[in-house]
Amino acid sequence: MDFLFNDYNARIIINIGIYIIMALGLNLITGVTGQLSLGHAAFMSIGAYTSSLLSMKLGLPFGVALLGGSLTAAFFGVLLGFPTLRLTGDYLAMATLGFAEIVRVILTNLEVTGGALGLSPIPYKTTMPLVLISVILIVFAMARIERSRFGRALLAIREDEIAAETMGINTFRYKIVAFALGSFCAGLGGSLYAHFITYINPVDFGFNKSIEILNMVVLGGMGSIPGTILGSVVLTIAPEFLRFVEQYRMLFYGALLVIMMIFRPNGLLGGVNFTDLVLKTFGLKKKKKVNGSSEKEGVK
Repeated sequence: MDFLFNDYNARIIINIGIYIIMALGLNLITGVTGQLSLGHAAFMSIGAYTSSLLSMKLGLPFGVALLGGSLTAAFFGVLLGFPTLRLTGDYLAMATLGFAEIVRVILTNLEVTGGALGLSPIPYKTTMPLVLISVILIVFAMARIERSRFGRALLAIREDEIAAETMGINTFRYKIVAFALGSFCAGLGGSLYAHFITYINPVDFGFNKSIEILNMVVLGGMGSIPGTILGSVVLTIAPEFLRFVEQYRMLFYGALLVIMMIFRPNGLLGGVNFTDLVLKTFGLKKKKKVNGSSEKEGVK
């Protein structure tokens, strides 16, 4: 047990938890709602810098700073959503990518954020229990959303937005709310990240960070909560296992990703429902007879 929770392994577990939170937020936007976003790192950076400045400059408690960073990211998600969520596909991806670059440039040139030198020393507040509790709460919230009327409306938008509008769904409002929730998760992950690393720099939140989080969602399976969790775990620990190849580590990392996508094009757990998986795991499925035949259903 001591070996499992030594400093090195504890840091990896905390990193995995932070990435799970951010990936689940992007999964809600891209996997569930079908809106391709390449600016998730921007909301991560907004949460990270906001919470850090609230802790360092104003001396606010960590809980307040954490909530402040998350809500600020959600606010900017709504702000960005109003002009961009009328776009679809590649156009939306380019708009969110442009927003991410604007945020990065602003953070690089502001004096209050430390500019290109970054921000430090940020108080070390992120612990493993806090991250694990946050992950559990976010997973539970996402599972509830998935099975709610709101979640079903998001799925309808993903499958056919025109048909969803025809059925009376206010697609623009639903997309705005989904974007805000996803941005909140990114801000929460960024806040935890900043108070874990204790030093942040605008370079840490570039285009590659957005692609890294998107890879986790795609590899695990678009729209799948268990898949997103598994994808986050795999892509967080893969670089650590590949340290023995030194300079060729990222080459093997990329090849591994390509091979997985060839053999599992829908993701590792694409189409797997979180609630059904939990019910099946704990044996909470029971059989009922319908017209003389037997079928399984979840216990309500």
